[in-house]
Amino acid sequence: MRVLVFGATGMVGQGVLRECLLDPSIDAVQTIGRSETGVVHAKLRNLVRADLTNYSDIEADLCGFDACFYCLGVASAGLDEAQYERMTFGLALAAAESLARLNPTMNFVFVSGAGADSSEKGSLMWARIKGKTENALLRLPFKAAYVFRPALVQPANGERSKTAWYRVFYGVTGPILPLFRRMFPRYLISTEEIGLAMIQVAKSGAPKKILESLDIRALCPTPHSTT
Repeated sequence: MRVLVFGATGMVGQGVLRECLLDPSIDAVQTIGRSETGVVHAKLRNLVRADLTNYSDIEADLCGFDACFYCLGVASAGLDEAQYERMTFGLALAAAESLARLNPTMNFVFVSGAGADSSEKGSLMWARIKGKTENALLRLPFKAAYVFRPALVQPANGERSKTAWYRVFYGVTGPILPLFRRMFPRYLISTEEIGLAMIQVAKSGAPKKILESLDIRALCPTPHSTT
């Protein structure tokens, strides 16, 4: 299996990339992003690209993939609606529309978030735009497309967020996250579980198109790092 990973330098993307490189059924992994991952591996190729809105000049590099794990995302704090829509809906659709045309047998998995608004009419700006993005992706002519909606994500193997206040949050709450997980299992999932579940979906599909944290956990084998 050949896999594309968008957003591999973010916290979730770091975990997903790690699981892809560990999985013997995945022969090749290509990341796409604005910066290097810093990871060196025999089956990994890092494609660094400043423009994530148009892929017409690199279509040859995007062909022949079985799955795409789209982990690219930004926090809505400090952004107005137009900016957040451009960086969420705009970037995801630019990539997905090209990939659907070039790889019609691909499974596409999009990392959204708990609370995304499929009606696109709610009062929360970020939720409306996430829901709009989900709806548009699910309509594209992939073999199949899926949406992961994790709530609170636990870094399992040293992954670090690129957002400063997220790093502060995880620094403060890290020691109590295992307890929180036991008390509220439906709200917390690890980066490792997300990666393992994505690979499983790429191989065998899933019983539903939109998967919340418990659905994601049910799809993956027992993680080897999460307590």
